Amino acid sequence: MNPINNLIRGNKLFRKYHFPDFKDEVIELIENGQKPEVLLISCCDSRVTTDFMFGNKPGDLFVLRNIGNFVPPHELSGDFFSVAAAVEYAVNILNVSNIIVCGHSNCGACESLYKDIPEENANIIKWLEIAQPIKEFTLKNKDLYKTKEELYQATEKNSVKFQIKNLLTYPIIKEKILNNNLKIHGWYYSLIDGSILAYDEKKDIFKELDL
Repeated sequence: MNPINNLIRGNKLFRKYHFPDFKDEVIELIENGQKPEVLLISCCDSRVTTDFMFGNKPGDLFVLRNIGNFVPPHELSGDFFSVAAAVEYAVNILNVSNIIVCGHSNCGACESLYKDIPEENANIIKWLEIAQPIKEFTLKNKDLYKTKEELYQATEKNSVKFQIKNLLTYPIIKEKILNNNLKIHGWYYSLIDGSILAYDEKKDIFKELDL
């Protein structure tokens, strides 16, 4: 079946059965502007369904998606200004009070760190350079992993921790955290069952997400 026709058909069903449920809220958001309290940094992976996995409504999340949910450190932000601009807009203009870095299982970007990328994919190669420190850190404990899958999963979780570390290199983020105006959360989403683990920095573990 034609994928574009599927999308057109899906939009018609959305407008008929779902959009009316929050039409008034959308009109208010148009008139008064968006006021999301959360910046969600997520992967482009089509299996990560940010519009469904949190039960969120329009206006709830300001979403930044890229390959691997990476955040370049501040010193590299000029080379990857699209990410930096989105972070800046969320923190400075929208004044979000929370940032969630949401990694996920079966992440192709993390797996690609251990594979040769064809040289015609120059932009992908350059982008993945951001994550080389994650690979190096994970390989320091490679004896802990019995399979490639365990290695990849460890890389995915370490990536979440590294993105949080990179976010803290942005002066405005560091300032807002020091003033208790901003919190950063590290989450890990399972494609298998839809569950989410939250990173506990004090214990350096991922545990079940709880209220």
